[in-house]
Amino acid sequence: MSGQLTVRSNNTTNDLSNADLTTAELFDLFGDEYTRRVYEAVVEEPRCGRAVAEAADVSRATAYRRLNDLRDAGLVRTEQTIRTDGHHREQFEAVPTSISVSVSQNGLETAVGGAD
Repeated sequence: MSGQLTVRSNNTTNDLSNADLTTAELFDLFGDEYTRRVYEAVVEEPRCGRAVAEAADVSRATAYRRLNDLRDAGLVRTEQTIRTDGHHREQFEAVPTSISVSVSQNGLETAVGGAD
């Protein structure tokens, strides 16, 4: 036995079919420099919150706030490892996603979907 239990979050926010981001919400989310840096950190590789903060060069509180926003948007999912001593570690990873932006006579349109 490895001495730990891994639990993947089953929140519906981890399923892109439930993430119905409007164009404004998507631009608001990624219009924030810290959110972009945090997202880039988890796109590179799954990381715990502390490692995300270090990679994105932000405070841990900022990293967790942005990670929660990204998770609520369905762009990040979590996996929690619980060791036999009771300590736990939450790891964040990007959900495979494609984001497209189109410009038309009607304005900007965005689409978020699972990656092929």
